[in-house]
Amino acid sequence: MSAPNSTSADTLALPRDTRWRRLWRPFWVLPVAICGLALLAGVAMPTIDDSLVGRVPYVFEGGPDGARTLLGTIAGAMISVTGLVFSVTIVVLQLASSQFTPRIIPQFLSSRITQVTLGFFMATFIYSLTVMRAVRGGNEEIDTFVPEVAITLAFVLVLVSVGCFLAFIHNITSSIQVSQIVSRLGESTVALIDQLYPAAATGAARDGDEHTSAMAAVPHHDWSPRPGAHRTDVTASNRHGVVTAIDYPRLVDAAGDVDAVIVIDVDLGQFIAEGHQFATVWAARELDPSCRRLIERSFHLGGERSMVQDVAFGFRQLVDIAERALSPGINDPTTASQIIDELHRSLRRLVGRPAPSPNIVSDEGHLRVVHRRATFQSLLDLAVDEIAHYGKDSLQIPRRLHVMLDDLRQCAQPSNVDAIDNASQRVRDMTGPGT
Repeated sequence: MSAPNSTSADTLALPRDTRWRRLWRPFWVLPVAICGLALLAGVAMPTIDDSLVGRVPYVFEGGPDGARTLLGTIAGAMISVTGLVFSVTIVVLQLASSQFTPRIIPQFLSSRITQVTLGFFMATFIYSLTVMRAVRGGNEEIDTFVPEVAITLAFVLVLVSVGCFLAFIHNITSSIQVSQIVSRLGESTVALIDQLYPAAATGAARDGDEHTSAMAAVPHHDWSPRPGAHRTDVTASNRHGVVTAIDYPRLVDAAGDVDAVIVIDVDLGQFIAEGHQFATVWAARELDPSCRRLIERSFHLGGERSMVQDVAFGFRQLVDIAERALSPGINDPTTASQIIDELHRSLRRLVGRPAPSPNIVSDEGHLRVVHRRATFQSLLDLAVDEIAHYGKDSLQIPRRLHVMLDDLRQCAQPSNVDAIDNASQRVRDMTGPGT
């Protein structure tokens, strides 16, 4: 951005849920793309095979019958192993859902190793069948055609598939370990905290920068509409779902076009029903329908929450695993203690950082969007209250919570001390004065 060091530069650097990212998010997209490339290769390779013979070493040297046998064997083996990989994936998803929480299923489905493995197995199957149709004649006939390089490539795809299968087995066996699941969730949460709450996001300029933010020092409650501004409520017309991401740059552009300020009325991760209000727009005139649709489409809705911008969802998943571990049917306080350690790490990353300004300004320094992100207090309450409630009868949990809160208090900035003290008092009230 052309704006100097400011709240707007930090805020607009938020990860965006672009169409390209949404395109590649479903589990089936990458395997289908690999299969499409394999189909094109299966059609193209036999046509250019003659020009490659002699340039590629160790090519297939058998006749038409041998080529058909080899390709048929590869195709049959690949489709059989594909069914095995799919079955193992389904079993792992069931185990993860019942043992930990259903909300971590997208984490397993987003594994590129699993997607690439399924893609290469199906691609090898499709490629072998496609190349087989190009084999002509028999061993005793004169007019025969055997695409030697294309068949050799089928064998190479088998070797790649074997490598993918070994990586898949290693990934599956490690991904169902609680330590790996907790660590991955923690890493994702910490990475998102670093993006949403940068350590240097203050009202003062960074070292070497002579500028300061025009809006960084403007708190949320100090902003008010200009006298005579026209109010427009933007609602979800015919959509429903969970707010997975907000396209802040698009909102800034839309507000700039009509010289308006957009106050966002929903939180990330909040469920929206048809007709629910997204935002309030204060402009000099009434918005036209196209501008309203643009603002509405800046709020991305989905069937479930995501970690694109919603840092609270990382805490939610960790807390859910801890609650499941503390249930009487499982009774695994050690896993809950691991969760507290990971929450401690994330909160410690956050407790010493100033809350970013809710005001988002344009390149010219004009206030365009107002939206408050999740506060430290809300994240602390989410991390502490439910675990303290379900773990109050455990010997480990109250002790670990107090250790975490005492450490957070030592490194907290003054504005967060009261929230930590209140959390400590709630833990004592739930677990008893002796903890």
